Amino acid sequence: MSTTIPAVRRLAQVIPAVEASDGAGVRLRRSLGSRPGLYFDPFLLLDEFGTDRPEDYIAGFPPHPHRGFETVTYMLDGRMQHRDHLGNVGELGPGGVQWMSAGRGVIHSEMPRQQQGRMRGFQLWINLPAAEKMKPAHYRDIPPEQIPTRALPGGGDVKVIAGTVAIGGERAEGPINGAGARLSTDPLYLDLRLPAGARHRQALPVHHNACVYLYEGSVAIGSEAAAGLLPPRTAGLLEPAGEAVELTAGTDGARLLLLAGRMLREPVVQYGPFVMNTREQIEQAIRDYQSGRLTAAV
Repeated sequence: MSTTIPAVRRLAQVIPAVEASDGAGVRLRRSLGSRPGLYFDPFLLLDEFGTDRPEDYIAGFPPHPHRGFETVTYMLDGRMQHRDHLGNVGELGPGGVQWMSAGRGVIHSEMPRQQQGRMRGFQLWINLPAAEKMKPAHYRDIPPEQIPTRALPGGGDVKVIAGTVAIGGERAEGPINGAGARLSTDPLYLDLRLPAGARHRQALPVHHNACVYLYEGSVAIGSEAAAGLLPPRTAGLLEPAGEAVELTAGTDGARLLLLAGRMLREPVVQYGPFVMNTREQIEQAIRDYQSGRLTAAV
């Protein structure tokens, strides 16, 4: 017996972003991961930071550890500097992305490179499968000129950070997860801008989890007859299967992130900056960090 896959995914759950503080007091809004267990396999956390007040970001994120997942930082405004124990130093400016796989362990810092002005962007945590949680750490800086931007047929545009999309009969491949270096979670990471009233239908990997994060304006998700309205600064989790998502911008347009990833279907145990599969592995990560073995070669 065959199972019919719906053509267009509907909005299944809404997660408002709540105010939070992280690092040395950086103020942000957190949707995914805002409370224990609020994951959306393979996504663990989604933060939006955005302020004109230096006191809300100037202390930054001093050196801290990670193990067992990947972090993706995407900057809209402002500048930050990444440093890690491997000797990597990266400058993240407007439109740029930093993709870091913590693997078995990394100690890094993310500090503002400005004393005033607007700081705005996102950080996404993506889980790693059990078989890759103890792989060597890896870091990559992606300048904005390496991120393809394509005009959409109905107006607006899309930036392709990860994955591959077809726009107007042409393929656009992001710098992450292209055909030559596919990640286990097969992530799709798009930043879409839609003008008022514009409609866009975006194909999705059929069996991937997918969600939308609206950071400006308003948008309806789903077919015209049963569209669900997503409030601003909210993560909208989509139904678990379907070939595409249909987006319709409101009267003030819309800017949003569209994320999709292959489900790992593995246990998740998190303790702060460590994400593993069992409590024993978390306890080992803590011991490794305390003893200085977190970043040691296997």
